[in-house]
Amino acid sequence: MDDHVGLEDLTRRSLHELLKVGHELDLEDDRGTEALTAQLRQVRDEFVQLRMHYQFGIDEVQTKVNILRQEFEQVHDYSPIEHVRTRLKSVESLVEKAVRTGGEMTIPAIRERIHDIAGIRITCSFVSDAYWIADMLSRQPDLTVLTVKDYIDRPKPNGYRSLHLIVEVPVFLSEHTEKVPVELQIRTIAMDFWASVEHKLSYKYRKQLPAHLSAELEDAARAADALDQRMERMREEIRPMSDRSSRGPGTIASR
Repeated sequence: MDDHVGLEDLTRRSLHELLKVGHELDLEDDRGTEALTAQLRQVRDEFVQLRMHYQFGIDEVQTKVNILRQEFEQVHDYSPIEHVRTRLKSVESLVEKAVRTGGEMTIPAIRERIHDIAGIRITCSFVSDAYWIADMLSRQPDLTVLTVKDYIDRPKPNGYRSLHLIVEVPVFLSEHTEKVPVELQIRTIAMDFWASVEHKLSYKYRKQLPAHLSAELEDAARAADALDQRMERMREEIRPMSDRSSRGPGTIASR
């Protein structure tokens, strides 16, 4: 279902309830209802605009990734980018996280504390490619790296491994420029497979995994890591490292 339609439906249902309450209270005039209607319309419009700006941010960064991908596929004999997926938080997920993280429920406050509204996931074959891709993107002059979380070098306790960057990209609108943060998740195919299974299990068990499944996942994470290390050793047989070899852990700096 389209999220904008969902938000409009929610607004209409809220208005219906407000009108019902107003009728039951036998209000003398409809000024209070009109004011509430205007407030709900404003909230709806602000959320629609917020998601529009973040979608534009995704489009800008995705274009950069696609240019790199096409360059490598057409000019070079090897491309470090296997798959690219994008994600824009739904209104429901955004509101839920805004409530869970606390703070004011205003659009500026939500933007200030939630940085994964827009996301791009890049899948590659080798661990070193993850750092290489991050380095290529971070060197682009109109991208600003805000934060780096290296869960490849320092995995999460449950075994999750991925390279996370929050980058800020300018979006040029008709009357002003909007700086939009976009989360980049860069990981190998093995890391992505593990993360996908872990997400499905966590969703099924509402993040309360049975002990035996947690143990299985931790063991699978170790196996995925071993596979990545083995593939990295075999990389030289596929493509010799050039002078542009990818960076290692901890070398991508925010600025």
